[in-house]
Amino acid sequence: MMRIGEVVAELGISADTLRYYEKINLMPRVHRSSAGVRAYSDKDLSRLRFIKRAQRMGFSLDEIAQLLDFRENPQQAKPKVRALAHKKLAAIEEHLVELSTLRDELQLLTNLCGASQDGCPILDEIDKG
Repeated sequence: MMRIGEVVAELGISADTLRYYEKINLMPRVHRSSAGVRAYSDKDLSRLRFIKRAQRMGFSLDEIAQLLDFRENPQQAKPKVRALAHKKLAAIEEHLVELSTLRDELQLLTNLCGASQDGCPILDEIDKG
């Protein structure tokens, strides 16, 4: 069992975030000592690691709640998990295209800025909105 401070240090999640996850039922009510101190089990830590990894993959807290539900019966939930992951993948692919376009635009503007004798093409382009 780990106390909240130990979990914060190990997983890099703030104490407020841990409390929030419990408040929105992303985490089940964590065991508390008679003094009311939260004590996290290995199962709790596994769930928190799952949440963090899903967040890094771009899933929202609502989507993570669905994934956690699916995690209880993965074979039955497999088509739903696949659909959710496919939707997330499509959003990531779209975002990558946008980022690539933005990178190219900023590269061009920085080159123009270096060659420009007048004003700043970067600021001028941003100003166009």
